[in-house]
Amino acid sequence: MLGGYCECFCWSNQDFYGDDLYLPDPQPFSLPVPLPKWPQGQGFATGRINLGEIEVVKITKFESVWSCGLLRGKSKGVTFYRPVGIPEGFHCLGYYCQSNDQPLRGYVLVGCDSNGHKPEVGHINDSEVDSPLRKPLNYSLIWSSDSQNNGGSGYFWLPNPPEGYKAMGIVVTNNPEEPRVEEVRCVRADLTEKCETSDQILSPDPKSSNPFDVWSTKPYRRGMLAKGVSVGTFYCNADLSSDEVLIDIACLKNLHQSLPAMPNLDQVHALIKHYGPTVFFHPDEDCLPSSVQWFFKNGALLYRDCGQKGEPIDLRGSNLPSGGENDGEFWIDLPVDDDARNDVITGDLESAELYVHAKPAFGGTFTDIAMWIFCPFNGAATLKIGLVTIPMTKIGQHVGDWEHYTLRVSNFTGELWQVFFSEHSGGRWVDASDLEFIEGNRPVVYSSKHGHASFPHPGTYLQGSTKLGIGVRNDVARSKYYIDSSIKYQLVAAEYLGGGVVTEPCWLQYMREWGPNIVYDSRSEIDKILDHLPFFVRFSVENLVDLFPTELYGEEGPTGPKEKYNWGLQNESPVEVFHSTLHHQHALLVMKA
Repeated sequence: MLGGYCECFCWSNQDFYGDDLYLPDPQPFSLPVPLPKWPQGQGFATGRINLGEIEVVKITKFESVWSCGLLRGKSKGVTFYRPVGIPEGFHCLGYYCQSNDQPLRGYVLVGCDSNGHKPEVGHINDSEVDSPLRKPLNYSLIWSSDSQNNGGSGYFWLPNPPEGYKAMGIVVTNNPEEPRVEEVRCVRADLTEKCETSDQILSPDPKSSNPFDVWSTKPYRRGMLAKGVSVGTFYCNADLSSDEVLIDIACLKNLHQSLPAMPNLDQVHALIKHYGPTVFFHPDEDCLPSSVQWFFKNGALLYRDCGQKGEPIDLRGSNLPSGGENDGEFWIDLPVDDDARNDVITGDLESAELYVHAKPAFGGTFTDIAMWIFCPFNGAATLKIGLVTIPMTKIGQHVGDWEHYTLRVSNFTGELWQVFFSEHSGGRWVDASDLEFIEGNRPVVYSSKHGHASFPHPGTYLQGSTKLGIGVRNDVARSKYYIDSSIKYQLVAAEYLGGGVVTEPCWLQYMREWGPNIVYDSRSEIDKILDHLPFFVRFSVENLVDLFPTELYGEEGPTGPKEKYNWGLQNESPVEVFHSTLHHQHALLVMKA
């Protein structure tokens, strides 16, 4: 046995772990209804993608090679797979791995020389030396389980590429014999990019004398202009960390400038109509969304730093300052008249629509359909401190709230792969197998009361310290208030389609703030919270300041979609960001306007 592993793990290439513990094979997942026939186009949903000198196909059928099962804890172990059903002329680039408690829902890419160079068998000539794909020279054994229970041992091999080439992934065997060099191909270095660790698939006992960490990988550079292509393989080694740049393996690079697998305009609309989520707002929501045009029409005002009177905004936003960056010299605020102000705060669900930005992801092998929603006002927060719930009257509110979620679609098939749910300053990707669907393949998105953060399932989510039960409540539920984004949407940007195909609205070029900046006296606000608490659950002012998100202590005017980090970059996994110092220097109330 493996030192510390002997109490926690059982390693086997069999289905049985111990005498009576059975580990079922993960079952494949499919969307609720079959995919439609997409509008006619060129490379989208054809099953193959040309990356320049390499053509790739996505493989989703596998045969299991070896499994490791946890005997303790919540995890049910992982299985390592060899791709099968590889088309003739294509070559494996690496193996696949996933957790056993999830549906079999992954992929690996296999590749071939798109120019069709086929050197003679057993003969190395100049064309083979320069070819995009070459066999490894041999393999290095980087880890093995050395367990003989049920005859099961796992051996992990790193391909050693020829000079000027890069390995794409690991090969796994259940015997100590080195794999054949024909098993995988390495890729010419100029056709690759750096990759880094992504999600941790397996993390055994850190006290083990033979540590073994398994990570999925992702391109180091990501975003709609990045060329890195995820191969779908995994990497394993000891003492890896999250977002660690890898040296031994790489990802592919799409050198095809036209991104031929991206959907054309008709196909983008078809994807939205087929997958557009229904967004449900909380039954008690009183700060509903509206269209941007409705917001302007009903009295929104543009202010300048010089303190002049607010200027009415044209229905199209044509008199908003365009371009540049957020210099703090302009902001938008609600109408001055109290009645008009209250009407705008309430929003107008009838006029509301989703503003869509279609963009490439992972070098054009996926399409991200980011859907932005606008609310004229973000309501006050509800705080949770242990068992005590405290509705606030001011904390958390601000003018002009932009939130979004993103559909990630595979350009190989047009299949919905994941959805990103934005949650205030963070968010998370959720696999299609974990989504709630309505009317076919349309996911459900739940918008939280007052804060409008998006979530995949109803319930209460805490933003703060879940361990202590202290933070901001995000309550989500179905109600009669909803938007069907498959119908009520406007495509506002799709840069990859070229100029003139999608006309961006004037207001999208406004890079300044959609609300005034207000910083509260955080000490006085905390004192108000303390007054609501029983003595036995009170915390010090400093502790509470540390536990609540910074945005609660002021009204920061949000910027529009184009100023958001994820407009040009891809959404990242959730990161809880709670600063230990929350603008202590702002002891006085500061207001613009």
